[in-house]
Amino acid sequence: MEISCLWESEPCECKKAGRVFTLFICRAQSFSLNPSLSVYLHMTKFRKLGRPTGHRMSMLRTMVSQLVKHERIETTVAKAKEVRRLADNMVQLGKEGTLSAARQAAAFVRGDDILHKLFTELAFRYKDRAGGYTRLLRTRIRVGDAAPMAYIEFIDRENELRQSKPPAPQPLQRPSLDPWTRSRLCRQFAPPKEEKNS
Repeated sequence: MEISCLWESEPCECKKAGRVFTLFICRAQSFSLNPSLSVYLHMTKFRKLGRPTGHRMSMLRTMVSQLVKHERIETTVAKAKEVRRLADNMVQLGKEGTLSAARQAAAFVRGDDILHKLFTELAFRYKDRAGGYTRLLRTRIRVGDAAPMAYIEFIDRENELRQSKPPAPQPLQRPSLDPWTRSRLCRQFAPPKEEKNS
């Protein structure tokens, strides 16, 4: 399939959710399909939070470290969503427990006591959980700039703001049938076939 891109228009600026996207409209042509329009959104992997890269990463490293230390912090919703993504990665490194994982986590979090807590207490607490180690709870609108605030906290701990849901029960495993038995059972419960009169 051969695709050729023809720039239909100049890049345009579009304000959406406080971010500026550069939109390019391309026309994809192929020998079997009609030409269709596609819209590409570039540079949308994470929130920039209105800060330069160094400031943003320093702030997020500090917030993840304080979250691990205190297990609950209050911040804006946008920052909390970014912290949740990074904190879950740090807990995953703690569960791995390898030397490489320890070096990666030490390069991100601040403080040896926090690193120790990641690889001992939190790794043991979430050893049976396959992700989703934090919870985000919206709290209030901040006076002054009307920013929506939220608590971000680790789950399955003491003094939770909201209790965790119990794990969903596993569906019952049916014994596997050999193909002949399965075919016979399907014919038994299927409606009778209607004969075609042609």
